[in-house]
Amino acid sequence: MFNKNIKLIIAAGIIGYAIYQFTEGYIGNGIMFILLSLIFIFLYFKNEFILLAFLRLRKQDFEGATKWLNKIKNPSAALVKKQEGYYNYLHGIMVSQTNMNDAEKYFKKAMDLGLSMDHDLAMAKLNMAGIAFSKRRPQEAKKLISEAEKLDKRGMLSDQIKMMKQQMKKASIPKQHYGGNRQMRRSKQR
Repeated sequence: MFNKNIKLIIAAGIIGYAIYQFTEGYIGNGIMFILLSLIFIFLYFKNEFILLAFLRLRKQDFEGATKWLNKIKNPSAALVKKQEGYYNYLHGIMVSQTNMNDAEKYFKKAMDLGLSMDHDLAMAKLNMAGIAFSKRRPQEAKKLISEAEKLDKRGMLSDQIKMMKQQMKKASIPKQHYGGNRQMRRSKQR
């Protein structure tokens, strides 16, 4: 894996060589080198290991996604700010299966760094709402759910949001205790 600045230096070098090819009259070679430099520019904004981790995650292969993410040794040096947000977002998704405290830290950091897509930010907020609700912070959970609802413009998370709201309603209804339960049971037995 290359550092993000090295990718730009390589792209600039390839573009320089492409210009040289144009001046020498090798137009086809120049075009090919320009296209080659676009790969490095693309990889500057979209890290290759994060793309591979997303592919593993789509196949529900959490171990494979973790393996690809662990290849990024220093995220702040190797990634652009938004990609560092996705790095933390993916770690949060995978850690949420086992450790809620670490997942909360990763999701908070991902939201602070920013995510490019609204539905990814909505998913992070929905996960944060679930964590807040499980830690008995219902006001924060409601706020995060409403923010996730606003961000989910295409309705991709509407089912999950409805399910989360239903679970919150069920948990907020106090269980009624009847003082006469024992007497009712005795009368039914007779």
